[in-house]
Amino acid sequence: MIIMKYHIALHRPIDLEGITEDAKAHKCPQHSMWMLRQRLKATVHEPKLNSSSLIDKIRSKVVGRAEYWELARNLSSVLGEDDVIFCLSEAVGIEIATVCGAKKNRPKIAVFFHNIIRPRGLLALKLFGLADKIDLFFACSGPQVNFLRSYLNLPESRACFVWDSTDIHFFTPGPTSSNKLRPVIVSVGLEKRDYQTLAKATADLDVDVKISGFSQDAPLLARTFPKQMPNNMSRRFYEWPDLVQLYRDADIVVISLLENKYAAGVQVLMEAMACRRPVIVTRTDGLIGYLLHPGSVKIINPGDADELRQAIIHFLTHPQEAEAQAQIGYELALKRHNTEQFVEVIATKLESLN
Repeated sequence: MIIMKYHIALHRPIDLEGITEDAKAHKCPQHSMWMLRQRLKATVHEPKLNSSSLIDKIRSKVVGRAEYWELARNLSSVLGEDDVIFCLSEAVGIEIATVCGAKKNRPKIAVFFHNIIRPRGLLALKLFGLADKIDLFFACSGPQVNFLRSYLNLPESRACFVWDSTDIHFFTPGPTSSNKLRPVIVSVGLEKRDYQTLAKATADLDVDVKISGFSQDAPLLARTFPKQMPNNMSRRFYEWPDLVQLYRDADIVVISLLENKYAAGVQVLMEAMACRRPVIVTRTDGLIGYLLHPGSVKIINPGDADELRQAIIHFLTHPQEAEAQAQIGYELALKRHNTEQFVEVIATKLESLN
């Protein structure tokens, strides 16, 4: 009987040991890849910051980065048919599958896809023949899974939907801050966010709108925020413990999104539910699968400031209803979105490749 060796490929350097120590001290959430490494006794690989190889730089003109191609070449020289490698993202996963999947005695390859429905992603899937080189395709968004099955003609057993997760031991309910003066509306993140609609909905309400989101990308900020922030809206970076307290202080967590076909906003949704807070969220194709559990969230249409405003007012004036919804979401987070379950699902699927 062949004993398989397991590997995890990251798309950027991550200090898993440091994160784990901080998590034990309740300074940050636990990282799922440290847990997966422990579960499978896996070796973790990550790209170096730069690659000087000309062929890597040429390949990166088509897709990916030179350092991803360099990592793929290095792994190709050491991985064989008794190895299984899990790639945390299509960023690095495409390169590893392309190079390692071309070997005669190739390793088993699994890739977690986050947002492959883009021109370069479509090109890479067909150009590099990834349907024949990747054994398991994972995604946490229904449209991504359905696209992979259709575009590559994959059976359900090879393109797997996995519920995304959060650390329910870090994001927990708790008391509000003693200096809270009026209702607080909280929103977190910048990816595909629509804070222009949130600003229109709340500008004249007697609330504080607090946003956790930091970036130096000026075009991104211009697309995401109104030209003039309302007086009751603020934005800053929150450290992990402060972010937990921000959720606890929230009367409502609003996830205001632009339309997209991947699970933008899903982490905020799960963190808010794990902190037992009521959630108002924009309906998007990418996120809709997470919104269908009865009574767990309030769903609004994209870009509808009036609908968002009325939903906020309704929750603020019906606190018992808001708390009932928060409790349903909390129970769902504990049952369906805990990191332990996410890791176990991935590990079991990888073990099935033996």
